Amino acid sequence: MYLTGFADEAADTLEGQIAATKELGWSRIETRKLMSGNLASITDEEFAKVEELLAQSGVSFNGYGSGIANWSHPITEEAESSYEEMRRAIPRMQKLGIRMVRIMSFAVPDELKPKSWDFADEVVRRVSTIVKMAEDAGIVCLHENCMNWAGLSFEHTLYLLDHVKSPALRLVFDTGNPVFNRDIRGEAPYKWQSAWEFYKNVREFIAHVHIKDCYVNEKNEPVFTFAGEGRGDVEQILRDLYATGYDGGISIEPHVATVFHAKEGEDQAEAMKKYRYDSYVKYGRGLESMVRKIGFVPA
Repeated sequence: MYLTGFADEAADTLEGQIAATKELGWSRIETRKLMSGNLASITDEEFAKVEELLAQSGVSFNGYGSGIANWSHPITEEAESSYEEMRRAIPRMQKLGIRMVRIMSFAVPDELKPKSWDFADEVVRRVSTIVKMAEDAGIVCLHENCMNWAGLSFEHTLYLLDHVKSPALRLVFDTGNPVFNRDIRGEAPYKWQSAWEFYKNVREFIAHVHIKDCYVNEKNEPVFTFAGEGRGDVEQILRDLYATGYDGGISIEPHVATVFHAKEGEDQAEAMKKYRYDSYVKYGRGLESMVRKIGFVPA
């Protein structure tokens, strides 16, 4: 087992992301926002600088948290932009030795969620196209339970896995996402998902884990917390992962900087920059303490 994280939550610059990672004593970053965009969209000159900084620091990218088929890509619109992101990312992933890419399965507009199964064939067709590109390149796609078709319930996720049928499609399980997503099964009104229920039904297919935690407030909005302080069943899930021999990555995705408020008289931008960095490091230390208490020994 190893620890990593979306270090773009600590800093915008790769230098800052590396610094936060090394302060934690870690050696991996799950890359998402990078320089002027992401791994697939940055210029060749920027990519060369990324290679240089990683080589100098000894830090590596364990995975690419792509925007492929994510919540910003509705199933009712074209899929070409997601295909193009995969095509552009593959050679750069190969060059950096990245073997995992986070994908999703296209967003379903709220008004169409009760008819989500009408889109099942199209989702399978599109995700199969994406996964085939990855498989041919020796890369594994990790589908995340999020605001996408297969994230509507664990049954949707299992359907996707059963119908795509590729060794290059596995799951990244996010502990926090079920807390603020509805369980689209049966008839409306839909209840909130349970992180533990979702997890235990897809556990055998999990190859990577994102740690996020939150609760839903009276406005039905997620309020992000440190790990173990919300309703994401974080410690229960980590204990089960340990008991079942999990040896993959555990990646922090704090989101806690979204609740930052500058003090009176503080420079807003500088205070926010410091809070992002400090809260990321604090989150990482807290999570590492939790996994070690459970029995994990991070590599």
